[in-house]
Amino acid sequence: MGEWDRVFRQHLALPPHPQRRRARPPPRSTAFRCVLKYLHGAALSQGAEYQLRLSLFDATYHHFFGRTWRSSWRPASAAPLRSARAAFNEVVYFHTSLNHPGIAAVVEVVVMGGKGDGGSQHLSCGFGIIPLFHGGSEVTDPATEDRALKLYHGTPRALLHPRFQDPVEKNKYMTVMEKSHLQYALKSHQPLEAIFHLLPENLLISGLQTVPGLLPARGDTGDCLQKPRLMKTVTCYLERLFIWLYPSLEEFEEELLDLLNSDRLLQANTTPDGEEVVVRERRLHVGVHNGLRFVRAPQVTVLVPEAELSPGGSRGVPSSGARDTGQALVLRSRIQLSEMVPHPAFGVCFQLEYVFCSMGRAGGKALSGSARGEAADMRSVRWAVWSPVPGTGDTEVVLPLHGGARRGPCRALVYRTPLSSRSSRQGKHVESGTVQFHVSTDSEEHLVTAAEILCKDRDESKQPPTPSLRVPTPRQVPVSPRGPGLSVSQLVASPRGPGQTLQQDAGITHLEADLGSPDTEPCASDQLQALPFTPLQLPMAAVGLQACSSPVSLSRASLARLHAAGFPDILDCNQEPVEISEPVELGSFNLRLEEADPLQGNEIVLQFLAFGRDAQGSMEGPWPRTVFLTFQFYRFPPVTTPRLQLVSTDRGPATGLAVLAQLLVRVNEDGTLSTRPPGLQLKYMVDPAFLRPGEQRWFLRYLAEHSLQIDVWDGDSLLHVGSAAVKLEPLLRQGQRAVRTYHELEVATTEYEPDGTVMGREALRHGALRPLGVRVAVRGRLHLCLANVGHPCEETPGQLPSQTHIATAPDSTVTTPGGSWCSPNTAGGGRTAWARRLVDVDNELEAALRSRRPEVSLDTLATLSEAVSTHWLQHRGWPKQRTWDLQIINAYRDHIKGESIYQMLSQAITATRTVHAVLGTAEFFEFALKNPYSVQHTVTIEVDHPELSVILDPREWRHFKELTKSVTPVEEDMFHLRDDLKPQVYLRPSETVRIPFKYQTFSADPAVVAAQGPAGLGTSASADTHSLGKSGAKPTKLIQVSFQVSGGKPIALLRVKVEPQPHVVDQTFRFYHPELTFLKKTIRLPPWHTLPGTPVGVPGGQPEMFVRCSDPDIICETKSLGPGEPQDIFLKVAGGPSPQIKKFFVAIYTDTWLAAPVQIWQFYLHSLQRLDVACTAGQLTPLSLLLRGTAAPRRVQAFTSHPQELEVDPNGAFLLPANGIQDLYIGVRPRRAGSKFIYLNLVDVESHQLVSSWLLCLSCRQPLISKAFEISLPAGGGRGCNKRITYTNPYPSPRLYFLCTNRPDLLQFKEDSFEVAGGEVYTIGLRFAPSPTVGEEEILIHINDHEDKNEETFCVKVLYQ
Repeated sequence: MGEWDRVFRQHLALPPHPQRRRARPPPRSTAFRCVLKYLHGAALSQGAEYQLRLSLFDATYHHFFGRTWRSSWRPASAAPLRSARAAFNEVVYFHTSLNHPGIAAVVEVVVMGGKGDGGSQHLSCGFGIIPLFHGGSEVTDPATEDRALKLYHGTPRALLHPRFQDPVEKNKYMTVMEKSHLQYALKSHQPLEAIFHLLPENLLISGLQTVPGLLPARGDTGDCLQKPRLMKTVTCYLERLFIWLYPSLEEFEEELLDLLNSDRLLQANTTPDGEEVVVRERRLHVGVHNGLRFVRAPQVTVLVPEAELSPGGSRGVPSSGARDTGQALVLRSRIQLSEMVPHPAFGVCFQLEYVFCSMGRAGGKALSGSARGEAADMRSVRWAVWSPVPGTGDTEVVLPLHGGARRGPCRALVYRTPLSSRSSRQGKHVESGTVQFHVSTDSEEHLVTAAEILCKDRDESKQPPTPSLRVPTPRQVPVSPRGPGLSVSQLVASPRGPGQTLQQDAGITHLEADLGSPDTEPCASDQLQALPFTPLQLPMAAVGLQACSSPVSLSRASLARLHAAGFPDILDCNQEPVEISEPVELGSFNLRLEEADPLQGNEIVLQFLAFGRDAQGSMEGPWPRTVFLTFQFYRFPPVTTPRLQLVSTDRGPATGLAVLAQLLVRVNEDGTLSTRPPGLQLKYMVDPAFLRPGEQRWFLRYLAEHSLQIDVWDGDSLLHVGSAAVKLEPLLRQGQRAVRTYHELEVATTEYEPDGTVMGREALRHGALRPLGVRVAVRGRLHLCLANVGHPCEETPGQLPSQTHIATAPDSTVTTPGGSWCSPNTAGGGRTAWARRLVDVDNELEAALRSRRPEVSLDTLATLSEAVSTHWLQHRGWPKQRTWDLQIINAYRDHIKGESIYQMLSQAITATRTVHAVLGTAEFFEFALKNPYSVQHTVTIEVDHPELSVILDPREWRHFKELTKSVTPVEEDMFHLRDDLKPQVYLRPSETVRIPFKYQTFSADPAVVAAQGPAGLGTSASADTHSLGKSGAKPTKLIQVSFQVSGGKPIALLRVKVEPQPHVVDQTFRFYHPELTFLKKTIRLPPWHTLPGTPVGVPGGQPEMFVRCSDPDIICETKSLGPGEPQDIFLKVAGGPSPQIKKFFVAIYTDTWLAAPVQIWQFYLHSLQRLDVACTAGQLTPLSLLLRGTAAPRRVQAFTSHPQELEVDPNGAFLLPANGIQDLYIGVRPRRAGSKFIYLNLVDVESHQLVSSWLLCLSCRQPLISKAFEISLPAGGGRGCNKRITYTNPYPSPRLYFLCTNRPDLLQFKEDSFEVAGGEVYTIGLRFAPSPTVGEEEILIHINDHEDKNEETFCVKVLYQ
């Protein structure tokens, strides 16, 4: 054990501060490589020898930790015209998981000086501090190659002074050494991560030093840590292990229990109480140690006394005359150590541990410690280390056990037998005991036998003679499957019930079953291990609605058409028409120019002009006859416009598909066209008089950053046509009186196919996984104008005087005759308030007076000032009633006096803070809390709302201060959490501290969450002009924060006013899903911040993403497939009943503290009734739907999203009786094979409300192809081509056949049906339309019988050249 002992003692290190490990579980360690190059400066003496000493320091707790590393002694030499220099060029390696800005490396410069007696001494002549981490816990400048470290006079022990402050620059007691520095380089060293299991944390070591387990360095460098190479491991097995404790096991445990019981009574300061300490379990920790650290966590086994195995002793136990029979501790299983390395510093460490508990007696029966609710106690009693001799095979090993104050690898206090005890009579050479075992390296043999013994032990069911502690969770090991250590909390986590008994076999089996390799036998572990995450369905691409980038520049012809259409002009404040301006580059606005504009009033005008089919868009789906729009501007209420009919430019209804743009014209209630000018114009009055303080800047920010999301709906079928988005930045006037821009928006719809099935693990490989099931189709183009007309604040049309928003009259049922409670401004500009009676301001007093005098009406009480000169004063009962009223008023004043005084005092210590809250964005602020007393206090902070919280983590605090450019200091470990998780802060007399707060909400405003859709057309959109004064502001949320000392006395109150603001919507997703089921979607995140050409599988290319959902009932999380792989968002949403629409938002972050989202996605989930249909392409499949009537009869009509593939009967409007049942017959004839969604709406044609909605999930198969043809046609223009094919009737009787095709746009039939006699041949005429593009198309010709069932299908392959 000489080499292991030497390495172990040379590398003993100080642990970090206990508070540092107690805060949170340690993250992954970071490896460093520090090169100390040379020492340069005028302070160096030529010829003197210098040494560098490097240590780790925690500035937060003023604590040195680790072990100081020392360089070799180097002389200082000076060149001409240059200061002295001492070259070192030594490399130091280390790794640490304390990624905190307060962790640093301290360099001390030591010089060798002479003493008066001729000897030498070491003197400290300066030191420097190397920071390791930034404020965000990141490595300090890892790419920097060379840096100069400034040095300070004195010794680094000055850092332990109580007045030392972090950072160093704030310390006035530290003096910089002029013209002296240390040249060094610090960078992260990733190759060191491969030997983390060999190198302990926080240990500084040179590349020239030897690390047990590493091969020597190649070449002449000698640095084995620059590119470390591991030695090969050898698997060894330990079996037949026995431990003897002297003088005997029984006497040793009896003496140990007596000492523990005496210690228990001494600590409790009590007399013997009938309780006693007993042994519950004996454990042995076995692990491989390389002198520096355990290579792997030690395995935990259970030892059993030899006498308990069998009445006659255990088989294979060595017999000796010096040993008493049955006095050994036996290990029943074999131990496999696969991490052993043939190195003299490697050793196998044994630690013997006893588990004790107190036993009492009640009614003559023993009560166990767990039944009495007492915790178990674990004590280490012995340890030993065995270093194997290289080259030896199977052998028997006997080792002496150690105890007492000697340092051991387990870093635990070990029991030492007293010298005056009975064990000392046996001799000191045997007083600690011995361990004996057999070691072998025959892997194949022992793998089999170990598995056999493990399974045999598991099958044993005999009851042991003495009870043993049973682990409460016998099939769960919390750290690793190789047998980790168990803590006290795990031993007593769940007490046994009254009917349970102590069984030794269960606990022993579960501990020993995990000793072998997990691959030896399937029965070796009962705990299932989770595999890496694989998605449940193929992810879809994050293809959403994108906002229009810029306005459109109109030609003169377009301007002429707009003018000829008769759209109303937009007038500025001088009643002059506003011309359409030329498009400007987005992002070029000046915020100061907007704030300095004298016209602060903004009249926002949205003018919807026309809607037309896209010339290159999809031809699928019906073209709507009428449309309506839904959107929400700023914090105004959501808008659902009235129905607008599409009218062609010749003033006639739009009937053909060739019409590319139709005007939007209002429809009257009777269905006729309105005589108003075409288009729909909506105005929004945004006046600072009706904005909250500071909201004008937020409104300008809204226009600069947000886009307006517009949904277009079919006014008849209430089906979703598509969505469009336009950026609002062109509405910024930039000092102009008015601006007006023209926009042409793409109205697109995103169609999601049914979820694909994941076929095995091969489909999840990178490169094989492709986002599927998403198709974006442009349905049309929406033409609109945006305008902003400036108004002076005093002359805003249609607004109330600006003074009325400052204060509003309190609620009162009694009005003051003759005017308002607050008078207008006087001539001098002052403000005069009227004195009001108590009944006008206090509803409780008014109710008390009314209940006391029921015969007196409220009008009588209100006209009290006029009753003096009337006959009421001469009334006989009036003085008595007035006396009663005065008595009630006096009693009421006495009743509320205490509360009123408390409110007045609370107002004196109340501060108000206004927070403009945006969904998902954290609002950070600090509150200056002062202790008004001359004594110290511990202040408890109580917040009455969960969305406002105190920032407890200093790293999060520092992160928000960097974002807000705040310069106030950050204090480490400032708060203490009580048992109820309320933070506390300690304040010295008259001390002021800053309390960091963070307000963050993930719940959207109810007005925003209200889903806009086809539920029905409201009447609120009929108003053409909206203003914040009319619509009302969103309710302001008030949050109270109380700072209380002992006794619940507040020393300060904080009143936080939360004013919600609209948030950005970057993308919109709309899903249709069956009702009352879960929607599960996986959305592939776009590759943000990924550099082009990044190799696959390299970590760091993709930042870690975090998501939060506005609905807490929705499961939303990110899934990563591995380092360097793309990330997915997984959604699980519970759908409601049909036709409910659920709207929610998802915020996506790239920072750990969720400060501000990089994207906000908007989701709509339409719940529909589901109908699964299995059909064949080209063949009609009849079905029926059951319609249930509502409380009143309705005139309804069925509409479908794909009328070419879905037929309804009746196909027009029909009467649905009240509370009745009626069948709706449908026929499905899909054109293509595969899966598809078709939507079906049942609409009330009179009120235009949605009655029912269905989702038809088609699973269509391809029919059998009986014949195939191939032709070539020219691409581009042309007149097409006529062809003929023949069909023979296979039946002996005449038959009627119908023809259809999957591409009616490319193929037309001469006749859609034909009749042919039995056995005759019929010629089918075909006309192929020209294709605009070159390519290949497969056109199917379906020949169906009189029931529309497929008889034959021909395939024509057309090559367009």
